[in-house]
Amino acid sequence: QQEQQQQEQQQQEQQQQPIIEEFEDDDDDNNFVKLTPKQIVRELDRYVVGQNDAKKATAIALRNRWRFLQLPQELREEVIPKNILMIGPTGVGKSEIARRIAKLCDSPFVKVEATKFTELGFVGRDVDSIVVDLMEVGIQKARQKISRKIEKQVKKITEDKLLDLLTGIESRESTRERFREMLKRGELEQRNVEIEITEKQSTRVTLPEDFLKGLNDKDSREGEFLFSFEIAEPNQKAKKRKVPISEARPILEEQERIKLLDQDQILIEARNLVENNGIVFIDEIDKICISHSDPNQRVSADASDEGVQRDLLPLIEGTIVQTPKHGNVDTSKILFIAAGAFHSCKPTDLLAELQGRLPIRVELKPFTKHDFYRILTEPEFNLISQQVELMRTEGIILNFSDEAIHEIARISFELNMNLQNIGARRLHAVIERLVEEISYYCGPPPSMQTEKSLEDQKFIEIKINADFVRGRVTELMKKVDLTKYIL
Repeated sequence: QQEQQQQEQQQQEQQQQPIIEEFEDDDDDNNFVKLTPKQIVRELDRYVVGQNDAKKATAIALRNRWRFLQLPQELREEVIPKNILMIGPTGVGKSEIARRIAKLCDSPFVKVEATKFTELGFVGRDVDSIVVDLMEVGIQKARQKISRKIEKQVKKITEDKLLDLLTGIESRESTRERFREMLKRGELEQRNVEIEITEKQSTRVTLPEDFLKGLNDKDSREGEFLFSFEIAEPNQKAKKRKVPISEARPILEEQERIKLLDQDQILIEARNLVENNGIVFIDEIDKICISHSDPNQRVSADASDEGVQRDLLPLIEGTIVQTPKHGNVDTSKILFIAAGAFHSCKPTDLLAELQGRLPIRVELKPFTKHDFYRILTEPEFNLISQQVELMRTEGIILNFSDEAIHEIARISFELNMNLQNIGARRLHAVIERLVEEISYYCGPPPSMQTEKSLEDQKFIEIKINADFVRGRVTELMKKVDLTKYIL
């Protein structure tokens, strides 16, 4: 019996450990394919509370990526990813699940809002810019992936260059080896060496207002767009500077990394990552949906309504998108996850063709009072632990009692019921209000301080119980009652 109990304890400890750590030392780039859907859900449980149906759907979709790669080439062309439609109010974890999935498998991931796009032919962003943004993320991922492969080569070349600077190019091998050992032990970190540094120049140009009409809102700022670019002068010479080896090493490594990185190879790798592993999360898709049951919404002049839905059809189904700088990108194997609250309309109000391209529907339920308590305690980096660590930097130890956490969950739930339901985001507002005075005074507020001096103590402990929570957050509840009588 004792042996059985020990085995059960070992199994529980293994379940609590992050599964992804088992593959950290593996050289395989697709470590995520070793995770079964059940293991992926268990990994998501570390960060997201509840919503098991959504976790299962995304985990199965992720595992299908690996299954797709095991098929023969002639069959791959017939298999398409099963895109997902998440239905649920705000703040229930729709975007968090998609973001964690993308981070888990290290895939190119972009989150866009459907309301930011306009129908093709109108001024604004068209849906093809989604693929452009995804390619930019893919290039960053590909550069990081290739950089990891050449990291040992970069360090070896950098070490040889430092030895050349320290001992000279024509030095004896025994001398170089002696200095190499000193470098590895860190004994020469403060010794100065002379290296060449090319300083890049940049200029800022104000473009005319006519040019700005075709740009996005995020590119232009109040009628002016400041564009920065680098000038490559033909006769520009590198400047020599004397710096310690501790500063020279990262500079030389970056110079060698740039020489070894092949831009064409990065582009090919990025396109492969985007086309086979890319994930696009389209939020607020219900905002471009017209309710057929409401006669007031049947006619709309908004360029971001059904026109955007029609533009999304070929993108989600699979098409070749021509990007300005990165060539053609095939979207047929990209996983699309759409999400919306659908308060004023229903999922069936979407275009029938778009509904068919989002075959998997998952409904996320609103959080209950018990769910709020779990959010505050179960995730690895929950809101309580975040706030405790933030105040610890000020020499303050916040000690939340279990009753206080239950009270925070209860108040957040009641505020969501009486005001607009914003889901788990309500917890942020309540906790910030709770520690507002402590954060302002960087210590106990004047009402809490005693006659005993607290300056001699390294850490100040502040106990937060249920009465403390009610005393700080009662005003929020009173304002809720008053808003009922304001016209």
